Amino acid sequence: MNPRLPIDIAPRPWTGRVDGDGPRHARWHQLIRPYDPARRAGKGCVLIGFASDEGVRRNKGRPGAAAGPDALRGALASLALPEPLDLEDAGTVAVTGGDLESGQRRLGRAVATALDAGRFPVVLGGGHEVAFGTYSGIAAARLRGALRLGILNLDAHFDLRADPEPTSGTPFRQIAEAERAAEASYRYDVLGISQPGNTVALFETARGLGVRHLPDDRCGVLDRAAVDEFVDAFLNDVDLVYLSIDLDVLPAAVAPGVSAPAGFGVPVETVQRVCDRVTASGKLVAADVAELAPVFDIDGRTARTAARLIHRIVTGHRAAS
Repeated sequence: MNPRLPIDIAPRPWTGRVDGDGPRHARWHQLIRPYDPARRAGKGCVLIGFASDEGVRRNKGRPGAAAGPDALRGALASLALPEPLDLEDAGTVAVTGGDLESGQRRLGRAVATALDAGRFPVVLGGGHEVAFGTYSGIAAARLRGALRLGILNLDAHFDLRADPEPTSGTPFRQIAEAERAAEASYRYDVLGISQPGNTVALFETARGLGVRHLPDDRCGVLDRAAVDEFVDAFLNDVDLVYLSIDLDVLPAAVAPGVSAPAGFGVPVETVQRVCDRVTASGKLVAADVAELAPVFDIDGRTARTAARLIHRIVTGHRAAS
């Protein structure tokens, strides 16, 4: 029997629009079921919530992302599925009392357990401090082994700060240090970097760590060839992929409900194209979505856009061989 996931809040029942029963009418809320560790391994997608904005608080951003997981579930609930899928909800890891580090460790154990059970974990954040938890699970999972891990971050920021404690701005610096300590092989690329959102010191840190990036003003709909080349070079150099989507990579008009809305941003058409390319590679083993703060959302725009991207990733996912 597969072990249970270390979850703080059990999954709640999903509700949504019902047009009928059967696969021709299927929506997320009709097919998703609680994660069952007794089910045989090797099947389906499992959602894991990470209710935290402690990292955002420490990074002096706008808190509110702790409510992100439930808002994402609500936005996903009535989306129609093109075919029956194996979908599970494991519930939520919740950071309380400011203890971010413990929450990241529990999330890491949950992700590792899901991967070892053959599932495809999609983590619903939460601030971008979620990334170190997701990564920790991949690093601890059996499938990692000696394989080269690729981390593709769709983000306006490098999140490579060298702060004295973990924040939403430090996860990929923490990952770099963990990979160096383990003497492991990995690659970290960022698509959508905003020059005004990153200091010269952060660009220097990125160069020192060998981080490749594509700026937001080279990610427009007319920059398709450059985006494809960037993503393909990344995919061709790694064995396993972890995709992290910080919703502040999108323009503020599309994603107002984030800690730091973008003054420019990457068009959603480009973000979706990147997600499609990564999913089709057959190398994607885990994904997370970060920074949705429903209290700042307008007409649910950010949640709806994020749900559409999650839907696209899950319905197009090909299991890593």
